[in-house]
Amino acid sequence: MAKKTSITVAHGDGIGPEIMKATLHVIEEAGANFDIETIEIGESVYKRGFTSGIEAASWDSLRRTKVFLKAPITTPQGGGFKSLNVTVRKTLGLYANVRPCVSYHPFIATKHPIMDVVIVRENEEDLYAGIEHRQTDQVVQCLKLITRPGCEKIVRYAFEYARRNNRTKVTCFTKDNIMKLTDGLFHRVFDEIGGDYPDIEKEHWIVDIGAAKLADTPEAFDVIVMPNLYGDILSDVAAQIAGSVGLAGSANIGEHVSMFEAIHGSAPRRAGQNVANPSGLLLGAVMMLVHIGQIEAAERVHNAFLRTLEDGIHTYDVYTEGVSKQKVGTREFGGAIIARLGQIPQQLKPVHYRAAEAGIGAGWTPRPPADKKLVGVDVFLDWRKGTPDQLAAALRQVPGDGLTLSMITNRGVKVWPDGVPETFCTDHWRCRYMVKDGEGANHGQVVALLARVEEAGLDFIKIENLFTFDGEPGFSLGQGQ
Repeated sequence: MAKKTSITVAHGDGIGPEIMKATLHVIEEAGANFDIETIEIGESVYKRGFTSGIEAASWDSLRRTKVFLKAPITTPQGGGFKSLNVTVRKTLGLYANVRPCVSYHPFIATKHPIMDVVIVRENEEDLYAGIEHRQTDQVVQCLKLITRPGCEKIVRYAFEYARRNNRTKVTCFTKDNIMKLTDGLFHRVFDEIGGDYPDIEKEHWIVDIGAAKLADTPEAFDVIVMPNLYGDILSDVAAQIAGSVGLAGSANIGEHVSMFEAIHGSAPRRAGQNVANPSGLLLGAVMMLVHIGQIEAAERVHNAFLRTLEDGIHTYDVYTEGVSKQKVGTREFGGAIIARLGQIPQQLKPVHYRAAEAGIGAGWTPRPPADKKLVGVDVFLDWRKGTPDQLAAALRQVPGDGLTLSMITNRGVKVWPDGVPETFCTDHWRCRYMVKDGEGANHGQVVALLARVEEAGLDFIKIENLFTFDGEPGFSLGQGQ
């Protein structure tokens, strides 16, 4: 017998223990060969005082086995508790979230009978960095972080996934008509790396119209790669319009560790009733089996699952009068799949996996650093004593030592010079100081400017230094500038 693969399993909260039990039963009966290390995560761990929802010994197990099958968990409501999913993904470098969204027409109700879309979502950065601050009485901020290495890894993974799985097109969704630096970088990297794959069609959509097209005509897409937030939202939308979020599994792929799960939550209202649909977690487990090279077991499970759907044996969430033949619970659905192991679907397309799929890799190419030059500073103020013109008058009394006030914005909109009275202003102001064209500044000038701003009785709350990189501005204009 082949050597067993060690995996880490967490049974989770809510419906988690029920669907995990059914999932493990099915894949074991299909011949999966593994040793299980069980860890406890989620609500009970949070309540023991671990705000991350996971204890040190559990990290040791994940780093040892490098394969994590995780049931849904519950994060307690209220402040102070961080999302465990995000923590695990970022801590272990699980940069690629892969979510196949497939319709099972005519056995599962859907408006999109031929939908077969895979969403590849960047998993570590974007707004999910979770870096937030309250800066004034009226304004809070969340930092959106996009990196070139992060973009390169996820985009290359999407193209490699497409090539290995005989997919013909990769589409990129961004909002770079507005966020020209962050989403602009993602789009630019997509275009650069896409050139390495002449055999694959590639296209870019602005995310809002792309989302509308996905909801209306999903058959227009094949593989879609997106930054984190868009991918999180639209993979749920895609799964639901395919038939049900409860049918979708998910892989979180890293260079060292990978995690497999359902995309839905812990549904505590359904816990303990033997009604939950285990399909999402089961299909996540199938992705795990492919990842660890147990291809035969993966095919047996997946094809038996499809045959069970064809035979009309459905859980309550996808049961449809006139289509479904038997409404079953969690345990019974798992049992029906086990009874069909070795069978293949008759109408739905049978699944065939290749061992090579487990070896999909990605990477990024280090580059020489750009020539970086400090050319100004944005000073953010908490101020509510008058109009933009009055703030500008106060600031222009502050010597800049080579730095000159050039613009004031409020919520990103230019309000000085030449603002208009209709613009609504809060207590949060961005005051941009620049050097003369062609000149550079130094940090001493910035520190001195801040000292004089403080002496003038103005409350600065943060700064952002303004740089050029190889002569190109590394900062955005104000809206209306």
